[in-house]
Amino acid sequence: MRAALVGLALAIAASPTTAAPAPSSESAAEAASRIWLWPDRTAPGSERITSHQAIVERSADPALPDRIITGVIQPYLVVYRPPRPDGSALLVIPGGSYERVVLDREGTALVPAFVEQGGVTLFVLRYRLPGDGHEGERDAPLADAQRALRLIRTRADEWNLDPARIGVLGFSAGGHVAASLGTRFDERAYAPVDAHDDASARPDFMALVYPVIDMGEASAPIFHPVSRERLLGAAPLPEQAAAYSLQTRVGADTPPTFLLHAADDDAVPVENSLVFHRALRRAGVPAELHVYPHGGHGFGVRGASGTPLALWPEMAMAWMRAQAPSPIRHEPSSDRTP
Repeated sequence: MRAALVGLALAIAASPTTAAPAPSSESAAEAASRIWLWPDRTAPGSERITSHQAIVERSADPALPDRIITGVIQPYLVVYRPPRPDGSALLVIPGGSYERVVLDREGTALVPAFVEQGGVTLFVLRYRLPGDGHEGERDAPLADAQRALRLIRTRADEWNLDPARIGVLGFSAGGHVAASLGTRFDERAYAPVDAHDDASARPDFMALVYPVIDMGEASAPIFHPVSRERLLGAAPLPEQAAAYSLQTRVGADTPPTFLLHAADDDAVPVENSLVFHRALRRAGVPAELHVYPHGGHGFGVRGASGTPLALWPEMAMAWMRAQAPSPIRHEPSSDRTP
């Protein structure tokens, strides 16, 4: 009975009052802190797309905004700077089932804990989505993530950052993008466009929260159907599913990883984190795994309030600080493709 009540409380906390979706926008502060990823703003391979970027508000409660963005062809970062920076940074990649990018529940909601209290500089990514018609669209999110990490690293002095303490934090389908960055950082997801692309795209550490990892490679059906269909189509070939199942891409140079999942997640099964953790251990990569019995999917920070899950940002930051800065790889990216 108690477990059921806890689960109900979490579900209520994770679900702000909904409303009919309404057009929205970024705040003036967010607009002022944009960092465009590409020299011409429009990403390479997206020049012919005629769709328009749109931000929509899904919450009826102004205190609990729940904006999403779709139709991104000009990817960019929004920077949240702490009053007392500790020199570390996180490239934040929100989820959205590869259909949308969530801006608040897995973006602005992180600011109090990570930025204001923790001193971490956050760079929240608005990335392109597969299925929108981009050239090489399966790797368009990864291309944006690689470019973003390189820009943060090469411009680290602007934000008083240590270029060897730049990690990635991904949620749900954004966790798939983040884990792709951590396992495929040396693949050429796009042709170099300027000197920033000489820098390594390897994150120094990864934090993955209820991540999509498997795309059907595992024997059990643990993949997230919507994310898989958006990324690979309705009936991907076995070799395609295996190539984008990130437990198959882990190597000895995969960054140290922090994993967080709820066992009762009925959208992205906890087995996604378990198979990734197993692969990390096999490869000798330092990894920390936290599985909570209750929490469901998409709890972020808000849905964890008042529960044991509320400790996760503090635990993640403590884990980040325990990671010794690792030498940055500067070898040019290979032409290896999945």
